[in-house]
Amino acid sequence: MPDLSINFAGIRAPNPFWLASAPPTNSGYQVSKAFEYGWGGAVWKTIGAPVLNISNRYGGLSIGGQRLLAINNVELISDRPLEVNLREIAEVKRLWPDRAVIVSAMVDASPEAWRDIVMKIEDTGADGIELNYGCPQGMSERGMGAAVGQVPEMCELNTQWVTSITRLPVIVKLTPNITHITDPAHAAIKGGAHALSLINTINSVMSVDLDTLMVTPNIGGRGTHGGYAGPAVKPIALNLLTELMTDAGVLRSGVPICGMGGIVTWKDAAEFMLLGASAVQVCTAAMHYGYRIVEDMIDGLSNWMEDKGFETIYDFSGKSLQQFSTFGQLDLSYQAVARINPDKCIQCNLCYVACNDTAHQCIDLYSPDGLRVDPGYDPRVNGKQVADSRSTPVVREPDCVGCALCANVCPVDGCIEMVSVPSGRESVTWDQLSAERPLVTQQWSAMEAYREEAGIEIH
Repeated sequence: MPDLSINFAGIRAPNPFWLASAPPTNSGYQVSKAFEYGWGGAVWKTIGAPVLNISNRYGGLSIGGQRLLAINNVELISDRPLEVNLREIAEVKRLWPDRAVIVSAMVDASPEAWRDIVMKIEDTGADGIELNYGCPQGMSERGMGAAVGQVPEMCELNTQWVTSITRLPVIVKLTPNITHITDPAHAAIKGGAHALSLINTINSVMSVDLDTLMVTPNIGGRGTHGGYAGPAVKPIALNLLTELMTDAGVLRSGVPICGMGGIVTWKDAAEFMLLGASAVQVCTAAMHYGYRIVEDMIDGLSNWMEDKGFETIYDFSGKSLQQFSTFGQLDLSYQAVARINPDKCIQCNLCYVACNDTAHQCIDLYSPDGLRVDPGYDPRVNGKQVADSRSTPVVREPDCVGCALCANVCPVDGCIEMVSVPSGRESVTWDQLSAERPLVTQQWSAMEAYREEAGIEIH
């Protein structure tokens, strides 16, 4: 069987699945229970400055009956007494010596405050410290959390205060609420960080209740911004992870990265690892389904690794990065077209409507006897476009630009596939065009002439 164990910046764990610093790691009882189910590590809910939390802390995003596609929280760091947290951290580490116990911390931006909390964390026997530079609500208004992570100079300074006094590995947790994620990453590395983790929650307002007109969640008649997390943020998290893993400065440093943001299944975790993460953290999925989800994560990842011939996490961590590039390096001559499998088509005609209303008008409808159908506009349905429910969509491939909208709106898996076809054009990238024929990328007349020369028709 594959070996799922990791050594993350000197922190060892039996598997790469860690609980993120959040409500699931709020107490010794919870973390011990999570370890019983198999979690390889846990980042303790952030400890530090005194806080008071409020009620109605969460708002959920549900679409089409699917619950908690995202969660918005206005919860602060741990509101349990500092000494209670420290005592329970020590107890958990004593009971579970083979698991990674990392303590998330957040205090005022001063060397004295960091020295005090770091010394107390070291006394617990914890394996590492995660500096919370990402919390976007409540704490940021007090000059902590994202207020530090959004200012590279502060990020470097606070990190240096910690790394200069502790023997423990220091992980810096980055905020996504910033223009360039590489700026605080470089600052954290310059400050001596041994590892990075991302992403923390995204600043957001979840919704407005159309009956009461109140911002939700409603806290005693008022609402506020909060941190957005859950499955819906995964693409954003993967993008920011990739920005770091393709950055020369980060690569030169050699610091490992712990990925998080929308991980629900082992497949999600594998995607983060393929893009360079060597450990992952999970929060919303555990809050939604409970700790036992880690059993499926461990089994699923192990089986996949065995099928692929990967013996360790490090055999595939970052393996997909070689395919990643900028837009300017993509092959402009590549051509794909949509093909609809008539045996799987349920004649919902969503592809037809999407293509004809909002894409490139290259899907036609045909009746059962093979005649092209012109849906027209029927005044009996308030002018909405209608078609015979028995009609079948067919792609006019010469006009298909390969945008893939139809494949994405189709409700049947595998019914519409994007198929590569010869374009008849020589391979060329935008960067090559810009260098070899700059007028083509600067003047519309030159672009139109190039299209005619290359046989590119825009309809």
